[in-house]
Amino acid sequence: MIVGLADSGGSRIEQGVDFDALYAAQWWPMLRLAQGLVDDVAAAEDVVQDAFAALYRRRTTLRESQAAVGYLRVSVVNAARSALRRRRTARNHLHALHEGHEPPADQAALLSAEHQQVRAALAELPDRQREVLSLRYLSDLSDPEIAEATGLSLGGVRSAASRGLAVLRSSLGGQS
Repeated sequence: MIVGLADSGGSRIEQGVDFDALYAAQWWPMLRLAQGLVDDVAAAEDVVQDAFAALYRRRTTLRESQAAVGYLRVSVVNAARSALRRRRTARNHLHALHEGHEPPADQAALLSAEHQQVRAALAELPDRQREVLSLRYLSDLSDPEIAEATGLSLGGVRSAASRGLAVLRSSLGGQS
């Protein structure tokens, strides 16, 4: 499996391992090894691909196919260890981030229902009040910016916001 070229004097110059033949022969065995180590097909494929990429960068320094197979095997094992270490670290950090802050199981449904109630209440408001409240609370605009955007006076913006909030409070049953 050593590839050689003839120089002008007829002697062979060794070029290293035939990478294509090695890839064809060793892809599946290395993938099976990686799958056994990381227990995840996608991660195993990444590990094997990285090992072959590292071998490709060193292909001219390896003279024997057995040495190349050994290099691949060591690369796959080391990369699998690294992948498992990264996975474990990521899980620990995610667990620490979410520790004690678990949302209730029905939070999405409750939040969705609450949003629908607020949207329905906003739809019942007169246009100006809905515009002012939307610009204030959804776009985070100040009263002067709202006045400029809507063409209302500063007092008109404050009045529309106050009236709109009062209607929302009564229609939502005093909820904030």
